[in-house]
Amino acid sequence: MTRTPLTAQPAFKALTHHANIMAHRSMRALFANDAQRGERYVIEAAGLYFDYSKNLINEVTMAILSDLALASGLIEEREAMFRGARINLSESRAALHVALRTPPTEVLEVDSVDVIPQVHATLKKMANCAIELREGRRRGHSGRVIKNVVNVGIGGSELGPVMAYEALRTYATNELTFRFISNIDATDLLENIEDLDPEETLFIVSSKSFTTLETIVNARAAREWIVSHYEDELAVAAHFLAISNNRREVAEFGITPAATFELWDWVGGRYSMGSAIGLSTMIAIGPEHFQEMLSGFRAMDEHFRLAPIGENMPIILGLLTFYYRQFFDAQSIGVMPYERYLKRFPAYLQQLTMESLGKGVTREGRPVIYPTGPVFWGEAGTNGQHSFFQLLHQGTQLVPLDLIGFANSLHPKGEQHEILSANLFAQAEALAFGLSAEEVRGEGTPENIVPFKVMPGNRPTNVILAERLTPAVLGALVALYEHSVFTQSVILQVNPFDQWGVEFGKQLAERILPELEDEQEPLLAHDSSTNSLIRRYRSLRDH
Repeated sequence: MTRTPLTAQPAFKALTHHANIMAHRSMRALFANDAQRGERYVIEAAGLYFDYSKNLINEVTMAILSDLALASGLIEEREAMFRGARINLSESRAALHVALRTPPTEVLEVDSVDVIPQVHATLKKMANCAIELREGRRRGHSGRVIKNVVNVGIGGSELGPVMAYEALRTYATNELTFRFISNIDATDLLENIEDLDPEETLFIVSSKSFTTLETIVNARAAREWIVSHYEDELAVAAHFLAISNNRREVAEFGITPAATFELWDWVGGRYSMGSAIGLSTMIAIGPEHFQEMLSGFRAMDEHFRLAPIGENMPIILGLLTFYYRQFFDAQSIGVMPYERYLKRFPAYLQQLTMESLGKGVTREGRPVIYPTGPVFWGEAGTNGQHSFFQLLHQGTQLVPLDLIGFANSLHPKGEQHEILSANLFAQAEALAFGLSAEEVRGEGTPENIVPFKVMPGNRPTNVILAERLTPAVLGALVALYEHSVFTQSVILQVNPFDQWGVEFGKQLAERILPELEDEQEPLLAHDSSTNSLIRRYRSLRDH
């Protein structure tokens, strides 16, 4: 369905005018004029408490943003996604990651086929595999027990599993060692396997097409490591699993059908944590905890689908991100988890958000004339406070932040968790309200130093709190951002489920590769810079 271009919509025009007014309002005044602001601008759902009161918004802002969401067709697009419509237009596919966490009692059809039985059959197969490994019943080619699990993938096939493993390490078994290989740089592979015994190591090769260059090159190197140790090609079957829908390539590699887990074309890589891509996660934390994570996803899915716009956490988060990107020139969003186990969460969100929203044309193929996705970045607190928070407080760029915290530590020790949490709340307060010249003078600061200590404030933050980091809370957090991205994509009128820019880079690399490997200098037909770089590389390379 073709909709009115974004900038032509009345709500967008109203926001353009209104945001200019709000840019000159202070958060100090907003809070002073509304004693209940900190209680009103909050949403609680799926185990998360979302405080968005420290934003440059008022009731008018939120009303216009809601109008824009409605005018953009968010409600209709949301329902289309949940019913399995082909909303990934450029690839003519459904985008049905929500099916991965749908209970077995429900029906969800893609092209008249109920996919839920397939999902739960795969989950059962994953659970059987995980239990076998966790109980020490999986053996390698020599009969020794498998003790090491190495996930080989890239993008969504690595970022989700490694993030989830790091986030849920408290729940992971200590009986198995887990490693994750993604980079084509041979150092990544070698450093991850050099201290492992090949007879006790199992590789999980994660690639939907089973042709992803980085993954397959690393998988072949791992295969050679196994085969050369045993001097037997048959050893591959005992030391490799595959997650792919390319059965022919998997079989040629030497992996059996029983060791192959299905991945459907209606699941995008960056949305695949709850699919067989999460096998390493399930092995680490166990099927029951994995199911808890899926339940957290599901709880946020249901909230996103059923809650009114003004009470809908993912929609509000998406609208606020859109608001600052469009009308305040916020080119980046910072995500700061005050929990060490979430240290890879910002990296995970980088792919989810930037691969989804980094688009230059609309769903109809027309060039966009407005900013699309912001840059996402972040660091676990409190490390970031002693690194880049100086720019956030006193720099000239506006960088909205999401601060994520937990009421209870997974490893309580003395007052350390209270200090951590105090820093989270203090940063949100300091960024919002700043420090005036009068307040600086009141501290007895010499007049010549006053300008250096003034903090302008008016720096927006969202604070997300949960009781503690559990599998269910992690699922809810990921789903929160998934649906926030979807909300933004609908308003921006872009397709969040393709990634043609990624594919183009791969094609060029495949063209250049033989030009680096050929013994004789090839005839180069690139631009002068690329030609020169290839020649310099060849001249520096050891022969």
